[in-house]
Amino acid sequence: MAEQRKPVVAVTMGDPCGIGPEVIAKALSSPDVYETCRPLIIGNGWCMERALELVGSGLKLHHTTGLLEPNGAAGMVDLLDPGNLNAEDVTVGQISPTCGKAAMEWVATAAQLAMDGQVDAIATAPVNKEAASLGGYSAIGHTELFQEVAGSPTVATMLMSGNLRVVHLTTHRSLRRALDYVTKDRIFSFLQLTHDTFGSWGMPNPRIGVAALNPHGSDNGLLGHEENEEIGPAVEAARDAGVDVTGPVPADSVFHQAISGRYDVVLAMFHDQGHIPVKVHGFERSITANLGLPFIRTSVDHGTAFDIAGRGVADHLSMMEAIKLAQTFARGQGLG
Repeated sequence: MAEQRKPVVAVTMGDPCGIGPEVIAKALSSPDVYETCRPLIIGNGWCMERALELVGSGLKLHHTTGLLEPNGAAGMVDLLDPGNLNAEDVTVGQISPTCGKAAMEWVATAAQLAMDGQVDAIATAPVNKEAASLGGYSAIGHTELFQEVAGSPTVATMLMSGNLRVVHLTTHRSLRRALDYVTKDRIFSFLQLTHDTFGSWGMPNPRIGVAALNPHGSDNGLLGHEENEEIGPAVEAARDAGVDVTGPVPADSVFHQAISGRYDVVLAMFHDQGHIPVKVHGFERSITANLGLPFIRTSVDHGTAFDIAGRGVADHLSMMEAIKLAQTFARGQGLG
């Protein structure tokens, strides 16, 4: 990347029946965004025009096919519309297989642009998993689709709000199935991935706290075997490999300790164990980033909110923070 060039951040629209278009419109209305990066929306032009009008942004769309083509005027928003969705297919606030399919296709387009080096990072608005599934996608979320397109062997999801950062051993799996993934080998690989990724983001040798799975950390085996047989041995192996890691720490303590500054990041054992403390700590500004992809990807940390879509009342702070973090990573400034 040329030193003075603003990084190009592809911003995928998400499901157009949800709040994605309007939170993007609000986020791009902030001058701070354009001071640091060049956003490129990937999605439907009609939906984006409607969202810009809905929030009273005053911004206008500039339809582009060439990514290096300048928009030529202040107040213009670059948009790449692959032409895979018609206005009559969009009913705001309702699940649509057609819109779910289009949203996932925009995600795949962004991934390919990033892999080809045509954009420097990706920030995603929310997709609806049910709509995507009805639209024919077996990948049930952004992370799974990005991993599939990129061919990455191990990808982790990290949620952040303020100084609380949580990497998840599993995300979109039922709790019963998630327990099968609490293994020494998987935990070790996620600890190594977290250590290495944080180093590439400007925080070498991060302090990692590992959450226990069972109540009270199993009370030395009285309440479960995973701490003694899987989590503890993985932590010891990671320490031997040079990772600064502590655990397993009871889950009712480890997140408070991280907020207090004892750890730079926590490894949670399953989806809700990590999501709940992050969202309680700071829901409005919580965002997501992936570890293990060959490109930068950040995201909002909320859903499509069909119940309020189209009213212009959705909070855009998470979207704005996701775009800002994407450009920060693209500039190599990272977490350090």
